[in-house]
Amino acid sequence: MLGILMSVVAGAAMSFQGVINTRLSEKIGLYESNAFVQGTAFVLGLLALWILGKGDFSQMGQVSKVYWLGGVLGLIITITVMLAIGNLSPTYAISVILISQLLVAALIDAFGLLGSEKVPFIWTKYLGLALMIAGVVAFKWEKTG
Repeated sequence: MLGILMSVVAGAAMSFQGVINTRLSEKIGLYESNAFVQGTAFVLGLLALWILGKGDFSQMGQVSKVYWLGGVLGLIITITVMLAIGNLSPTYAISVILISQLLVAALIDAFGLLGSEKVPFIWTKYLGLALMIAGVVAFKWEKTG
């Protein structure tokens, strides 16, 4: 149950953050807002580390260098979400983002990438993705005439 609750909170936070970051970027600039967002996250991350941290940075050399790319991906995510929402409506942009996330997560599961346990990508998952895509198309479909 905790995983579901945290997923709901993460999804809501990501939607709010995307719109908030986009509106900030309209006033101060895309890369300026990204620097502010990432800088704020860094400072709060250090605070959380100081209060709650129990890990060991000395173990960084023991993990695959691929796992060091989280910060790079954070930069890519923040900028591309702002650009997507700025060029589409928040609902449309987030819908496409969610479908992309689900598809990539399913591929990670299906191939057991990045240390994940393999989970088969069966026909019901294809159907689910197709229904999500159809939903976005139906949502975006504007009646003409």
